[in-house]
Amino acid sequence: MQNSVDGSSKSLPDAILQTVAYSDIFDHPLTAPEIHRYLIGLEISIETLDRTLEEMNILVQTGEYFTLPGREEIVEVRRQREAHSRKLLPTALRYGRILGSMPFIRMAALTGSLAVLNVSKADDFDYMLVTVPRRLWTARAFALLFNRMVKQFGHTICPNLIVSKNALEWPLHDLYSARELCQMIPITGMDIYHQLIESNAWAMEFLPNAFTDSHNFGVEPVSIFQKLLELPLRGDLGNHFESWEMNRKIARFSKQNGFGDETVFNAEVCQGNFHHHRKWTREVFESKLSALRAVTQSPGTAIGA
Repeated sequence: MQNSVDGSSKSLPDAILQTVAYSDIFDHPLTAPEIHRYLIGLEISIETLDRTLEEMNILVQTGEYFTLPGREEIVEVRRQREAHSRKLLPTALRYGRILGSMPFIRMAALTGSLAVLNVSKADDFDYMLVTVPRRLWTARAFALLFNRMVKQFGHTICPNLIVSKNALEWPLHDLYSARELCQMIPITGMDIYHQLIESNAWAMEFLPNAFTDSHNFGVEPVSIFQKLLELPLRGDLGNHFESWEMNRKIARFSKQNGFGDETVFNAEVCQGNFHHHRKWTREVFESKLSALRAVTQSPGTAIGA
């Protein structure tokens, strides 16, 4: 038995089941290396994981993918979504590089379902952006201006999380946040991305096998193009625009349905999760775990061989 995230003790088979169940929420079966990477709360070797998977009799293996019993159909779902996602990925990365070169933006990372090649339908591209301090809302305005341009090509850019370099540590320390952090694909600002990972070392308690690359990146210089665009907005004019943009947007967001529990809007953070995706994920995950406990505790059913 090894220590789990919550300080209690749980077995490796339990951790594997929890990991597969979490991804099952999104109809996303996992391969053995992916189970190892996203394994909840236990730091183990890939060889130990492989041996345990061979001994377990509750998961179903279809090709290289593992699913919960009765969920084999999501293997084909993953294959179809992955094929669609791979067609979109080059465009999303290109857009991310453009975002990363915009005024006051110092890091751009692809997030959401496309980051794990699991896009279901809409061609929306989700990004996390990191900005210089005191220019977050100005940077967001440039990102939304770019979104108006790409909409002509049938795409939508969604900067769902924007933070300044003064707010790199995520306030909520939970599995949902840890998964979002480790799944993102950094596109620009690798030095800032490294600082982001360092500032959220707590995530390793939830996913100890996911954050193994300790490589440090040199500071990326700001391009001449960015400097020229930023120059008129660095002084009082920029201060007035930043304040005006922040106040009017927060006033509008405060009247929008879903404002509250999972939305954060201030000078350092713009997080517009109006659909309460975190809460929905937690509730579905708990429901799946309850169903699994009922199955694994029934007579004649064992987790391991």
